[in-house]
Amino acid sequence: MEFDYYEILEVSRDANSDTIKKAYRKQALRYHPDRNQGDKETEEKFKQINEAYEVLSNAEKREIYDRYGKDGLKGMAGGGFSGGFDFDDLGDIFSSFFGGGFGSSQKGSKSRYKYALDIEIGLTLEFNEAVFGCEKEIKYRYKTPCQSCNATGSKDGKKQTCPKCGGSGKIGIQQGFMQFVQTCPECSGTGESIKDKCPECSGNGFNEISDSIKINIPEGVDNATRIRVSQKGNRYEDMSGDLYVRIVVKDDEHFLRNGDDVYIEIPVFFTQAALGDSIKIPTLRGDTILDLPVGAKDKQQFVIPKEGVKNARTKQLGNLIVQISIQMPKKLNDEQIELLKKLQNSFSVKSGEMATDKGIWDKIKSWFS
Repeated sequence: MEFDYYEILEVSRDANSDTIKKAYRKQALRYHPDRNQGDKETEEKFKQINEAYEVLSNAEKREIYDRYGKDGLKGMAGGGFSGGFDFDDLGDIFSSFFGGGFGSSQKGSKSRYKYALDIEIGLTLEFNEAVFGCEKEIKYRYKTPCQSCNATGSKDGKKQTCPKCGGSGKIGIQQGFMQFVQTCPECSGTGESIKDKCPECSGNGFNEISDSIKINIPEGVDNATRIRVSQKGNRYEDMSGDLYVRIVVKDDEHFLRNGDDVYIEIPVFFTQAALGDSIKIPTLRGDTILDLPVGAKDKQQFVIPKEGVKNARTKQLGNLIVQISIQMPKKLNDEQIELLKKLQNSFSVKSGEMATDKGIWDKIKSWFS
């Protein structure tokens, strides 16, 4: 697909190299596949961004592109888009996710970002809030570079090379005839040291700001669901990370959720189970009627379609599974005892005998023959 390199980076044709680099970082962070997993359109956009930057960040290729377009690049030895991109910039992109450097071949190369840009916080919901959705106000804190020290953490805005590790961020430890490499304890792996800490940020290089935001929780979210709020994470220069809200759902007193299906146990009196009955039971959205067959069994389950949770992605409704628990009377008066005895006799069940097929005795006797 044909596209313009300047348009894809959203810069003017007379933009200088710093503007192009800044625009590339912004676009690459926004469309990085790790932040848009499974999105083929975003993945293609990410490739276009890197193709544009590879050309526009190279003075020779940019001049040819400006004069002849992409066709002019095809004739260059080793020209055109190779699918690669600047490793320092790639390190900046990854460090925004994981807070550390990545892949730079330069000794002592440092991440552009001082901290991860994305934030994740937990949000606890009531059972019904997760099922039906709601609006929640979230209070959280995000990081922003300290303006007093220009994000250096140093009172005078300057940093020195760490004298212990020489700026590498690592030191060697000799144990017997073996030598191990570990993170420099003096500079915590940054390769830099501060003479006097900035009083504004206590030497961190950033300040934390309290903020709040209202978000809509969709129907059907469940434990471990992550909701992404774009551009509400940590800030650094012209970049903003995303805020991820991880859902925790409280248990309900009566309903038990399994995916989109919901279970409930309903107490049923033994006469209702024996005779069969139509009883009113609760569902997530109101009452409904459960028809019990004659001779319903204890722990028997009945499925009521589309009375479960609406799937947050497909919008399909799960089922309500009703399990009955047969309740027996704890006490009987004389009249009830007499009535139950008559009922027992009507089924030819004799006191002192098992209420089962007598052929069981013949089966047991066969074990010993």
